[in-house]
Amino acid sequence: MKKIRTERIGAEIQKELSKIIRDDLNDPRLSDTARVSVIEVRVTNDLSFADCYISVLGDTSKKDDVLDALNQAKGYIKMLIGDRMRLRSMPEFRFKLDESIEYGAYMEKLIKETIAKDERAHQENDN
Repeated sequence: MKKIRTERIGAEIQKELSKIIRDDLNDPRLSDTARVSVIEVRVTNDLSFADCYISVLGDTSKKDDVLDALNQAKGYIKMLIGDRMRLRSMPEFRFKLDESIEYGAYMEKLIKETIAKDERAHQENDN
């Protein structure tokens, strides 16, 4: 299958999955939907799998709870997306944590600390 088509299908699944998490799932582990984001969905060329990258702000137990809730709701999510998208075959969903946002924030913090140290060292050398 053409890469453009699988990317388009992945983007559509991402949009629908975000709506489903926000509006259709009543699991208390997902109740704080402002902290759960669908970052990306990558669909395999044969449409057999959709890797859904989820970002969860919170501690490790919160992340695990969200992944458990999504994995338990896989069948329901697949049914809803199937009704909305009308694909010939629906991929199996694999939910994965995307920690790139947290990693970016960590790297930004390190950069700021390094700049501050350099500025202090520069000021001490000027004195």
